[in-house]
Amino acid sequence: MTSTHAFWLAGRQATGEDSFDVTNPWDGRLVGTVSVPTDAQVEEAVAAAYAVREEFAATPAHVRAAALDHVVRRLTERTEEIAQLISAENGKPIKWARGEVGRAVSVFRFAAEEARRFNGGDAQRLDTDAGGTGRLALTRRFPRGPVLGIAPFNFPLNLSAHKVAPAIAVGAPIILKPAPATPVSSLILGELLAETDLPAGSWSVLTVPNDRMPALVQDERLPVISFTGSGPVGYAIMESVPRKHCTLELGGNGAAVVLGDWSSEEDLDRAATRIATFSNYQGGQSCISVQRVIVDATVHDRLVPKIVAAVEALVTGDPSDAATDVGPLVSEDAARRVESWVDEAVTAGATLLTGGKRDGATYAPTVLADLPDGTTIACEEVFGPVLYVRKTHGEAEAFAAVNDSRYGLQAGVFTHDLQTAFRAHRALEVGGVVIGDVPSYRADQMPYGGAKESGVGREGVRYAMDDYTYERVLVLTGLAL
Repeated sequence: MTSTHAFWLAGRQATGEDSFDVTNPWDGRLVGTVSVPTDAQVEEAVAAAYAVREEFAATPAHVRAAALDHVVRRLTERTEEIAQLISAENGKPIKWARGEVGRAVSVFRFAAEEARRFNGGDAQRLDTDAGGTGRLALTRRFPRGPVLGIAPFNFPLNLSAHKVAPAIAVGAPIILKPAPATPVSSLILGELLAETDLPAGSWSVLTVPNDRMPALVQDERLPVISFTGSGPVGYAIMESVPRKHCTLELGGNGAAVVLGDWSSEEDLDRAATRIATFSNYQGGQSCISVQRVIVDATVHDRLVPKIVAAVEALVTGDPSDAATDVGPLVSEDAARRVESWVDEAVTAGATLLTGGKRDGATYAPTVLADLPDGTTIACEEVFGPVLYVRKTHGEAEAFAAVNDSRYGLQAGVFTHDLQTAFRAHRALEVGGVVIGDVPSYRADQMPYGGAKESGVGREGVRYAMDDYTYERVLVLTGLAL
């Protein structure tokens, strides 16, 4: 894993004049050295994507689907190798890294299926008024143009897949920009794409430093931007290019609501286990990890000790060990930030129920209670292995607590009542409501995105395909309808 990695320029490998090292956040060892494209090479990739846009859009569906099917096969064959790589560059426990590769396989499989049935056309009779006699409208979808996909570090393979696979499925050229901390997984994806018959120029993977991204973002030849990352960066991108089509998948502070009817010992054990696991499963570095636990007063005193016990039972340590549940954060700086936020909360009066300790880039799974309003953790996305518990009285107060946030990505509601489930769906200001589970559940084919400051647009293969395309109507005249 310590070789030098070329980037992918218009479907071929290339190297630039500079490079940077990728290190393992667990032990600091070198994972690989990655080459950085020059400005001229970036220009070449953008020009190639723009030049091939019409050819790629006209590529037969079976060609695009076959390429996606090939990636499915090769990802499956190389699952363990790629999982080990994700774990090394990201610090993600190996069991979660294997799961990430499996999800990426599903994303490409869904895209291959959708490529075969997408854009079939929708016919509409226009002779419903006299002026439309003999006319038929046929609506189809066409690519908006080349896509700039900007992927984050926390799911370096799967969230790259969510940019690339839908673009290939609709015939939109894509330039993928991986996160500087975790670029190697995306470069491996480039290896698999290079084995296909996709047109030259239809895809590139460019390891461009963040400080050189404004020029790419501003380039008019890339009319679509799909960004996953922090809110300030995402909204800065959108505000800088108001005429572009932007999809922003941003942060959250996921709430798990446990209502009073979720009250048996079995119920509470399940809730505690799911909450503990999915507050910490990527070191808390997931936009839909559990951060807020909103518990009805009737079950609060029984549930909280179970949550603490379940959190304390998690194994923290070497991410390469299959027994490890919680590994390091992506960097020591990230762990220091989490440490400072927890310390601030405790100083302000929060009760530390467990955790609260840092060792290098690792932060111990932490549970807080009695969190004062206005503390950073109460308002922001912690993006670390920290949850806090809040007692509420009744459904209305619990739902109001969920909505008392500028974020709105997903929420989980533990209830057995179907009417409550539908009220939650109506009342909660989020992009997704998960009943009987934590907010951290995501199926890669479902629409995924947020409300409020959690983003704009939706991912999930078919929904991203819609985002990358627009409707164009064809009116046929003089037909015998």
